[in-house]
Amino acid sequence: MKAARFVRTPKGLLIIILALLTMLASAGEGFLLVAPGVFAAVSIAMLIDAPILRVRRGRWHFPSGALLSGLIVAMILSPHEPWYITAITSAVGVLSKYPFRVRKANVFNPAAFALVATFYPFHTAQSWWGALPEIAPAALVLLFATGVFITCRVNKIPVVLAFLGLYYLLATGAAFVGDPARVAELYRAPDLHAVLFFAFFMVTDPPTSPPRHRDQLVYGAIVAVVSFAVFEVIGAVYFLFAGLLVANVWEAWRRGRTPARPSRSSLASS
Repeated sequence: MKAARFVRTPKGLLIIILALLTMLASAGEGFLLVAPGVFAAVSIAMLIDAPILRVRRGRWHFPSGALLSGLIVAMILSPHEPWYITAITSAVGVLSKYPFRVRKANVFNPAAFALVATFYPFHTAQSWWGALPEIAPAALVLLFATGVFITCRVNKIPVVLAFLGLYYLLATGAAFVGDPARVAELYRAPDLHAVLFFAFFMVTDPPTSPPRHRDQLVYGAIVAVVSFAVFEVIGAVYFLFAGLLVANVWEAWRRGRTPARPSRSSLASS
């Protein structure tokens, strides 16, 4: 019964959606190629998080947040990365939840933090293969539909609209005042798939994003502006994550200075 209830929660539904996207994406990349990284990322994340949760909560809990973080890390990193690099990245994400906290929630999105933290030591490549860029164009419809579905379930529509709207407004403006070829890639696969995956499954992370709609608009705008600025000025492959981490810091600051309010979503990272 507990398992049946869990799969109907936003977190349970997200696990199902990401598992579905992973299986479909495997058809384009090759199952034997992606399987080692996915298994390594998910297993190490859960093995690390399970005993930590046991100590913190006094009893064993299924480490569903670690499962999600591991899946997202594996789906973003190139499947050509060695499995142990993917495992290390996943481990960094899980461990980052505990030293950086405000009240009872982690400050940083675990997957975003890990992907930035391990980029320079290991020079990791990101292909976003889990966002289905190698599958038929109809896969974009599936990515969009599942993303909208989970966004509605966690009550994060304003943050997605704010991010996507301002992000592509900035890209369009840059095309008019600068070199259109520089930003044209943002409207095509795999970048378009990556931005949608990022918006629906990472920007909406409830523990690190605001519950109130007004604050979600500010949060989404911060992600968009910082992400695009990093893309334009530095051109770093992690430009989306840079924007998200800055917004995470803003949300932690906002959360720390305002009275606690009950969250309307139940998708916790831990």
